[in-house]
Amino acid sequence: MNIDIPDGKDPIGYVWGELVPGIGVAAASLSLAVYQHTTLGLREFEAARLRIAQINGCAFCLDWRTERDGRKVEEGFADAVTEWRTTEAFDDRTRLAAEYAERYAVDHHGIDEEFWARMAAHYDQREIVELTMCVGSWLSFGRLNHVLGLDTVCVLPKM
Repeated sequence: MNIDIPDGKDPIGYVWGELVPGIGVAAASLSLAVYQHTTLGLREFEAARLRIAQINGCAFCLDWRTERDGRKVEEGFADAVTEWRTTEAFDDRTRLAAEYAERYAVDHHGIDEEFWARMAAHYDQREIVELTMCVGSWLSFGRLNHVLGLDTVCVLPKM
């Protein structure tokens, strides 16, 4: 870890809750809201989330699988996300979610009209904004935890 954690303290709770309570608590609320209030399908949600985890290198996020109503994505889904351009495991929405996450993270200036036309053909504007907020939170918080060395001790807050 790149932050000194006092003995007996939970690293995430200490960094996010005690060191910067005015910011960390609000950030944790956003992170939790992404999981509690999303209307995106599980596969597209996980495709975007895992693509950000792969780019960030966040250990916790790479191992985590979102569960909804007792369901998680299938075994091997993370490998399909890595191969989002060519995998046959994805429909158009899932493939676009992975592509959007990657472009958002590594070349947001390169998101062009052709891409937006493809997005608009498969997602409505509310879904695009929701996906954008989800991707932004994962990029930010996954990087934050990885850079501070917290990604191996991270836990998702109780929902």
